[in-house]
Amino acid sequence: MNYRHAYHAGNHADVLKHAVLARLVGYLAAKDKPFAVLDAHAGIGTYDLMGQEATKTQEWRGGIGLMTEPFAADVERILGAYRAAVAALNADGGWRFYPGSPEIMLRGMRAGDRLIVNELHPHDAETLALNYAGDRRLKVNLSDALQAVKAHLPLVERRGLVLMDPPYEAVNETQQVALMLAEGYKRFATGIFVIWYPVTTEAFVRNFLGAIADLRLGNILQAELRVKTAHEASGLSGSGLLVVNPPFTLEAELQTLLPALAQRLGVQGLGRAEVSWLTPPKG
Repeated sequence: MNYRHAYHAGNHADVLKHAVLARLVGYLAAKDKPFAVLDAHAGIGTYDLMGQEATKTQEWRGGIGLMTEPFAADVERILGAYRAAVAALNADGGWRFYPGSPEIMLRGMRAGDRLIVNELHPHDAETLALNYAGDRRLKVNLSDALQAVKAHLPLVERRGLVLMDPPYEAVNETQQVALMLAEGYKRFATGIFVIWYPVTTEAFVRNFLGAIADLRLGNILQAELRVKTAHEASGLSGSGLLVVNPPFTLEAELQTLLPALAQRLGVQGLGRAEVSWLTPPKG
């Protein structure tokens, strides 16, 4: 595995993913009962945007770097938990440090909640463990993501979220994600599943969404943010999230949030947003 998220931290895909993730954790924390989260592709937790990797790519400038100015009040309400997580790492202001998904989720979790973080890259898993050595809510797991899903689901709390955020480096990664979701849903059908995917070419998106739809699970909300036109040479043109079993009000919130992000993060006016049901709720 060669992928290292430090090169991409804080980019437009992270803004979408982490803003929605922070909101979902907020939904879970709104009820008194404890919950747990399985982050199947965790990374290291926090990233230095002035570090060697982020400086080399500068991707954050097209993501969190464009988020300085506030949006309208209804958008900022949805972004509140995400904004707070970023601000907590940057007490002096600015964008020096950026929170990865473990940091985002821990900021919204309570003392009795649990976070299982799985990371296959040995160095990143070690860094992750060191970064959160004093936090008893977090447990680091070093294994293949599919094995982590099989080993840790269902969550004993019977409430929670599973995040699948692979690098999509392998040729068969789309099939692997579909298999992970099928295995996870079989074990934890009432849980919230969040699957991130890249927008590179139209063919990739079409094939990926087709593979997930073929599972016939129902109740899958799709949110896609594009910052430029997708074609073979365009690289990462955008990204999307599939949310299985979304909270009732999430669709309306994403209908408010994504157009604002598309306008802000779009390159030369090419930003585009879509919120729709990949498979509608059953019944």
